[in-house]
Amino acid sequence: MRINRSLRLGIGAIALTLAATTAACGGGSDKSALDNAKDGKLTVGIKFDQPGLGLRNKDGSYSGFDVEVAKYVAGKLGVKPENITFKESPSGQRETLIENGQVDYIVATYSINDARKQKVDFAGPYYVAGQSLLVKADNSSINGPDDLKGKKVCSVKGSTPAQNIEKNYPATQLQTNDTYSLCLEGLQAGSYDAVTTDDIILAGYAAQSAGTFKVVGKPFTTENYGIGLKKGDKELRDKVNDAIEAMIADGSWKKAFDSTVGVSGYQAPTPPTVNRY
Repeated sequence: MRINRSLRLGIGAIALTLAATTAACGGGSDKSALDNAKDGKLTVGIKFDQPGLGLRNKDGSYSGFDVEVAKYVAGKLGVKPENITFKESPSGQRETLIENGQVDYIVATYSINDARKQKVDFAGPYYVAGQSLLVKADNSSINGPDDLKGKKVCSVKGSTPAQNIEKNYPATQLQTNDTYSLCLEGLQAGSYDAVTTDDIILAGYAAQSAGTFKVVGKPFTTENYGIGLKKGDKELRDKVNDAIEAMIADGSWKKAFDSTVGVSGYQAPTPPTVNRY
């Protein structure tokens, strides 16, 4: 069967439109993180609402320990700070952002665990934290996880702390939100009795609250923070591990901690040993 020229052109135009639409819907990049680094640019996932760790400031700048770690690693990959695009990476979206190529790596209080390692790779750890509780300053009824029975406790969807409460403290009324800032608003309003996540995150919120909130009890888990990477990219993982080790060895790790989280009075712990997962 013969197809006239105008029909062929029409079919070609439709094909091009579909191809463009498909590419746009993907939202990611076919390039590897190291390819992007060679081009002098990287997209890095961080949290936007964690004081002292990953915070988007009112002037559009970014600050926090995770931000400083991200910048240091980027520098070791040959990318200047001004050529980093920071992308918000909520806990429940981190694996998807990496798998879809929407970020080159993620530094966002990202606890390493076996379930996540099925989908992404990790470098690190670059920090070891522990889960704790944040309550109103005048709350004397909650001093640890054993006091949570029947209490309304907020955490973030998809986070390790939320999963831990659900699994190990089933009598707790767990509530989840997309961000910790929403949990804090609920705690302030009296909708929740406590907010739970890692102690280092809560310390930042307590410091920012100017006495409204306090961290209670001792940490009741061990959370190894890793840098999330695309699964199977061993070359990138090795380079990022090298960067973390260099940051610890040359004093930049301690300097970054003291200038961010340390401002709240939280003392820097002994740096972790990179496990090269």
